[in-house]
Amino acid sequence: MAVTALVFAGLLGSNITAEAQPRLGALTGIVRDAAKVPLADATITATQLDGNAVRGTISVSGGIYSFSDLAPGTYTVIAQVPGYPDVTVTSLQVKAGLATRGDITMASPLAAPATVTASAAPVPAGPAGSQAANAGQDNLRRRPVLTASLNGSTVNVPDKPASKGLSPDSLAAPQPATEPEVEALKKRVEQLEEERTAAGPASPTGGQAPAPQSAAPPAPSVPDALQPPSAGPAVDNFTPFAYGDFTWLNGTPRNKDTVLDTKFFTPEIRFDTHYMEDFNQPIDHTIVGATESFRSGEVQIEQASVGGDFHWQNVRGRVLFMFGLFATTTPRNDASFGIGQWNLRDAYKYVSEAYGGYHFNVNHGLNVDAGIFVSYIGLFSYYNFDNWTYQPSYVSSNTPWFFNGVRVQWFPTNKLKIEPWFINGWQSYSKYNGHPGLGGQLLWMPKEWFKLVANQYGYGQDNLGLPHTERIHTDDSIEIRYYSKPESLKVSKMAFSLTADAGCQFGGGIQCTGAPSKNKQSFVGWMLYDRMWFHKDLWALTLGGGEMSNWGRYLTLLPPINGADAVTGSPYFTQLPGQRAHMWDSTVTLQYMPKQYITWWAEFGYRHSDVPYFAGRGGVTPPGYQLGGTNGSPGQFACMSGAASGASDLPTATANCASAGGVWFPDLRRSEAKASIGVMVKF
Repeated sequence: MAVTALVFAGLLGSNITAEAQPRLGALTGIVRDAAKVPLADATITATQLDGNAVRGTISVSGGIYSFSDLAPGTYTVIAQVPGYPDVTVTSLQVKAGLATRGDITMASPLAAPATVTASAAPVPAGPAGSQAANAGQDNLRRRPVLTASLNGSTVNVPDKPASKGLSPDSLAAPQPATEPEVEALKKRVEQLEEERTAAGPASPTGGQAPAPQSAAPPAPSVPDALQPPSAGPAVDNFTPFAYGDFTWLNGTPRNKDTVLDTKFFTPEIRFDTHYMEDFNQPIDHTIVGATESFRSGEVQIEQASVGGDFHWQNVRGRVLFMFGLFATTTPRNDASFGIGQWNLRDAYKYVSEAYGGYHFNVNHGLNVDAGIFVSYIGLFSYYNFDNWTYQPSYVSSNTPWFFNGVRVQWFPTNKLKIEPWFINGWQSYSKYNGHPGLGGQLLWMPKEWFKLVANQYGYGQDNLGLPHTERIHTDDSIEIRYYSKPESLKVSKMAFSLTADAGCQFGGGIQCTGAPSKNKQSFVGWMLYDRMWFHKDLWALTLGGGEMSNWGRYLTLLPPINGADAVTGSPYFTQLPGQRAHMWDSTVTLQYMPKQYITWWAEFGYRHSDVPYFAGRGGVTPPGYQLGGTNGSPGQFACMSGAASGASDLPTATANCASAGGVWFPDLRRSEAKASIGVMVKF
């Protein structure tokens, strides 16, 4: 009896399993016009090639059509819309328990009839399958940004954008549908067919034909400028630098596509927030001598920017507003605003880039732009999201981030850019002295794994108060990716960057070479970084640093002692010809990049100087003003009471401060160690 019971139970279980197996499949999709606008009231006919099944339906709101109870087999679908040529989709495989996706794009009303062969991937039947199909359409609509920023150049070729293949998650994997899901979809289709039948006679194919006296309502109209750019070729060999993937480069955004893009506007949004701990523990929380490190022991917003690129009929424009610490710290390094009237520092304070121009169809493109634009001298980008490390070395920090003027970008090939500049001066809002500056950039990337950039500057008279002193400078970098296995769960990429700088000032009693006593003003520096990516580029570790020697200190960032800036100067850290500043630094940076739009990071850095330079425990703010800013006279010595001494020479200041406890001095150290963490977002 026991054996008989077991056999009976086994047979019963087998029958139950067999009954649970789905016997029908589903077919669904979206009907759109050539502008990707969904079309309702399209007549859809599905014919089984290896059977007798012929079904018809009408697309509903959103252009969606569905057949929920089709026998497994190979189907051909014909779409008919009044005013459009018929479109045929062939070789659609319907399997039991699965919903096959077959989207249809109608040809232009003036075009000849088109036949489209679709290789549709099956998605789960029922509501879950519908959601997966919609997610797939979102991925299919994504495309790269039309304007690719490389070393300060924004290339705009609207007719030849780079293309993007299907995302791995654009189509869901086939999963068996449950009986309730199939039944629910079947009832919905039957309900739609009943509604169409009530409105008019049925078509011979079983679907509902449109009423003969009423035309289909027009599809919603979207202005051409707001349409997404059309897909380009699989490999774009026309647009400069679009033939390869250069998102690995230091100083280049790693976004491979954009969330929103139209033929007229490509938006850009950036957020950069950090927490830093200076081991010197300055009492006024002020970090000295850096371009990305300003406050210790606090959570601070480094940058919050909104803007983007405009492009229409070869006319170009870009604006990126700048808020956060950058809006205060960047302008303080420019002394040119102190010439004449109208406060240029306030005028440009909240703008990092703003220019208009025109794209000429010459060779692979010719751009002429006028305004304020990033220079990218020093390899690192102005924006931290684009960089391998957070705080770059001195060669990058102490050379220009922006220029005001006119630039021409000529692309004789898709691998070479030649860019001359006519500018006010070296990172200056206005012109210092008698004539503006000239410069240029040469960018060559013959292979996806190699980049060479050379920046040159000269002619400009960039010393406030020294009208006959001219500056020359060269900044040259290479980047090489020497290992690449993007799908590796171990090391996925390795690359390095090397930058070398040299320059000097001469004339008006100043010279480039010779003894320091001869008013020598020169600059020599280098920086080297090596980066390793791990686990399909999810993590990255960067090691590196650099060194600079700056006689005359004309490029050494002025410590903000008592609020000093490039115009006021400071008696505590003078920048006179012949004075030496020799500094070096090193950093270790770990980045976690779960999405292309976000980077979490942690960094440790150590910096050293041969002269007292970095803020110590006592800080760089006069007594009594740690909670109130400055005493308003950064160009003078301060007394121990915090009041201004009324003098910029020490003997006079000593006499004036005799009754106020003597002269106050900031706490400056020769070294600094700093740990920091943060998050950066770019859309």
